[in-house]
Amino acid sequence: MLISWFSKKRNSVALSTTEAEYIAAGSCYAQVMWMKQQLLDYGFTFEKVPIRCDNTSAICLGKNPVHHSRTKHIDIRYHFIKDHIEKGDIELVFVPTEEQVAVIFTKPLDENTFSKFRGELGLCEIE
Repeated sequence: MLISWFSKKRNSVALSTTEAEYIAAGSCYAQVMWMKQQLLDYGFTFEKVPIRCDNTSAICLGKNPVHHSRTKHIDIRYHFIKDHIEKGDIELVFVPTEEQVAVIFTKPLDENTFSKFRGELGLCEIE
């Protein structure tokens, strides 16, 4: 399982969590495109790459091919993800927040949840 996570200062502020998650999914897919190209050089091909997202509104926004007035303020560069969803290059998959492994990087977790996610990432505890 590959996880994309990074922190970057944005030039604009997202007006909603939907917008923030949608932009993050687009950034994630930009990294996936780069990884797919690198792996292609080694003979690995990937078709429909799942991107796990815990925001159903962001998933619906990505799957809806029509631009609505509520999304016209989102910069056009973030909408390229829609084209790749339509082509079948990627798939936005809903995962509940409690099962989202990437929260290990962004939220304080209790010991059991932290240990569970650490194990899913394939990391071990050093004593």
